[in-house]
Amino acid sequence: MKTNAELQQERRIIVTDISDDGGRGWIPGPDINRPNRQARVVWSNGGGWDHVSFSWENRCPTWEEMAMAKQLFFYPEEVCVEFHPAESEYVNMHPYCLHIWRYQQPGMPMPPAWMVGAKRGQTLKQAYREGMEAMAK
Repeated sequence: MKTNAELQQERRIIVTDISDDGGRGWIPGPDINRPNRQARVVWSNGGGWDHVSFSWENRCPTWEEMAMAKQLFFYPEEVCVEFHPAESEYVNMHPYCLHIWRYQQPGMPMPPAWMVGAKRGQTLKQAYREGMEAMAK
């Protein structure tokens, strides 16, 4: 996760509060005709996890908005996730808030890219072959 100093320099984030393990602020919405529409962001890096919550007042963030939040708060090669926990573990403090998490220890598991499709610079045929070889093991 980027440092508080780096996040304070980010022009797209309006930082309102900073603490030793995170902060709070706003990200202006895309509609210039409605400048009061801002996404609320809260970030932290304690307890072995980096975390960003992103919410709008009246709707859930889109995939593109969550990808933008990942880009703003994390370095390009950091692996982050959005969890869907067991229903017995659900917590919902705001109906339109989504979260991005990064485990701070090495070894965060990732499914292989071939299970989704071709990586950048790879053809579908190459991805398919990679998957077939992995499943044959």
